[in-house]
Amino acid sequence: MSVNYAAGLSTYADKGVCGLPESFDSKEELKEKVEALAQLIRESQYLVVHSGAGISTSSGIPDFRGPKGVWTMEERGESPHFDTTFEEARPSLTHMALLGLQRAGYLKYLISQNVDGIHVRSGFPRNLLSELHGNMFVEECGKCGKQYVREKVIGVMGLKPTGKYCEEVRGRGLRSCRGKLISTILDWEEALPEKDLNRAEEASRRADLALTLGTSLQIKPSGDLPLFTKRKGGKVVIVNLQPTKHDKHAHLRINGYVDEVMSQLMELLGLVIPKWDGPTVCESSTPDQKPLPAIATKKEVKKGVKKEVKREGRKRLGEPKKEEVDEEKIAVKKERAEQTTEEREKDLQACTDSSPIPVQTQNQDLSRGGDQNEGASSPTLSL
Repeated sequence: MSVNYAAGLSTYADKGVCGLPESFDSKEELKEKVEALAQLIRESQYLVVHSGAGISTSSGIPDFRGPKGVWTMEERGESPHFDTTFEEARPSLTHMALLGLQRAGYLKYLISQNVDGIHVRSGFPRNLLSELHGNMFVEECGKCGKQYVREKVIGVMGLKPTGKYCEEVRGRGLRSCRGKLISTILDWEEALPEKDLNRAEEASRRADLALTLGTSLQIKPSGDLPLFTKRKGGKVVIVNLQPTKHDKHAHLRINGYVDEVMSQLMELLGLVIPKWDGPTVCESSTPDQKPLPAIATKKEVKKGVKKEVKREGRKRLGEPKKEEVDEEKIAVKKERAEQTTEEREKDLQACTDSSPIPVQTQNQDLSRGGDQNEGASSPTLSL
């Protein structure tokens, strides 16, 4: 997400289309579209959000393909500029609004292409989050899979060893795992983490509304996921200043800064945007909110998901596939119809299994109406 991250990636020629022109909806048109979005969310039973680098520009972290994005500047032979470090970056209004939507029960799952770790540090429950391209603050045991969220960036990329060892103990009297810890950040062409991708695919199929924020959807397989929702009969809403790969598939297209859109949206829904009190890690939501079943998704992958999304690593997205068979649509509609009213209306309370990261930081007031978009570049895609 930062220049340092981009510099740490291997050389790769095809970085997608950069520097596309931005377009802005008028004040009146933006208001009407956000009102339409609010109504869609009220009617939704399973909302999934897909976030890209555009939601972090107002946090001081540059995007990649915007007018002043890292890859755009690189094509011009210029050096990109950023105003913060990963450790100092504070959640934007959009980050905190997403946490508010989750706590209110609207947002069921969050799928992110960002590696800046802000979603996790904002307190968003990790069991309801897929970070498809890794996290600069997370290292994982290559032996047992235990993950460690650190207060500082790992400093290693490309799934390489960090020099540390796992301290997980599985039972009384047993020695610690001592497996080698590796970074979770992907380099070009590396396969996405299976667990995160399986859950993201399952959530996308289950969703009746997919909201994409600050991503041009150019990179696959991440950019394909909103189409899973549409193929199951759901709707796709795209919020971005630049054109995206799947604009033609959108039920609603909003051209505006994500912070402005989310500010208006939260007000229309009658929700308060939570304040950020410093880096906090939340491993899970309330006990009755279970993560998506990994076993079921793996079985479904074997039946044909690989035909839609190949685990080839991050590449530019090709043209979308044909609609899936009618039998799948009927099965999903039946599953939704069988959901009880109690399940649909269950209120997701604030995280009960959270722990603060001991980092010195100044509190940020992200209450509704704050100016979070000043100087922010256009929302585009993260890696």
